[in-house]
Amino acid sequence: MKLIIAILRDDDSDPVTRSLTAGKYRVTRIASTGGLLRRGVTTLLVGMEDGQVDAAIQVMKETCGPAPEGEKRATVFVVPVERYEQI
Repeated sequence: MKLIIAILRDDDSDPVTRSLTAGKYRVTRIASTGGLLRRGVTTLLVGMEDGQVDAAIQVMKETCGPAPEGEKRATVFVVPVERYEQI
């Protein structure tokens, strides 16, 4: 199992969240601040099976708006999940 931590610009967070949930990914959205992208940001947590990671990242790439010259629209981390429970 993997966890994607995606830090997106605020204006990309709604379309990306909608696209991921339409693709049957479960998304937790967190309002966040920080200097990574130096603008208003949202952090998405998306848990999935290992084989779904590339498809989820592709959804994000296709959904984020175009980046201004020399800038990025998102920073994505993929981390292993040792244990997962719903209580």
